[in-house]
Amino acid sequence: MTEALYMNDSYLKAWKAKIVSIKDNKYLVLDRTAFYPKGGGQPWDEGFIIKDDQKFKVVYVGKFSGKISHEVDKPGLKEGDEVSCEIDWERRYTFMRHHTASHLISNILYKRADAKITGNQIELDKTRMDFSMQDYSPEKLRAFVEEANKFIDQDLPITIDYMTRDEVLEKPELARLAVGLPKNIKEFRIVRIGDIDEQVDGGTHINHLKEIGKIEITKTVNKGKNNRRMYFILI
Repeated sequence: MTEALYMNDSYLKAWKAKIVSIKDNKYLVLDRTAFYPKGGGQPWDEGFIIKDDQKFKVVYVGKFSGKISHEVDKPGLKEGDEVSCEIDWERRYTFMRHHTASHLISNILYKRADAKITGNQIELDKTRMDFSMQDYSPEKLRAFVEEANKFIDQDLPITIDYMTRDEVLEKPELARLAVGLPKNIKEFRIVRIGDIDEQVDGGTHINHLKEIGKIEITKTVNKGKNNRRMYFILI
C-alpha cells in the first residue's frame, strides 16, 4: 500500500520514493507519494519524477483498485528505481486554497440553509459548487459568501485529525456530501477549520484561512428541484 504523504502534510513539495511497480513503461506505483490523485472534485497533481539526471513529467495521477497510479510522459523508469519527486507547487497551492474555501462555504450552507453538496469541481481559475437548497436566492448565496469572507479575516487555523467509522456515524454533520459515507472505509480523515467547522475529507488544504484571499461569486444558477450551482473565484 502506497503511503499517501499528502494526507498529513499538504505542504510537502519534494521527497524520495521507490518504484514498486510499473506498467506499459509509463504507469507507475510508488511506495510513498505526495502527488494527489484525482478525486472529490480536486484535480490531480502534476510535477516531476527524477532518476539520476533525467526528469519524467507526471501528467496524470489517479487511484485504481486502491492503488495510486502516476502516469509519466516517457519511458525509462523501471521497478525498483530509487527516485526523487517534485510537485508543481503553484498548481497544487491554488487547488488547496480553492478546496479550503469550498469547505468554508459548505459549512455556512449547511448551517444556514441545511444544504448538502451534490457536486463540485475545482479548477485553476474558478470553482463550481452544486448543492441542495430549498429556500434559494442569489442574494442569500452572496450573503453566505460574505460571511465566509469574515471568517477568512479571522485567519482561523486548519487542522487534520482521524476518526473511526463509528465515531463519524455518531456525528452525521461531518459528512456534507449528499451521497453519504463510502461503505468500505473504517477510518476517516477529518478536516477542521478553527472551532467553526469539521468535515470528512481526503483532499489537500492550506493551514490558515487568510491564505485563501477573498472569495467572490461570479455566477449562480438555479437548476431546479432544490439543485443549485455557484461559481466562485479567489482574489
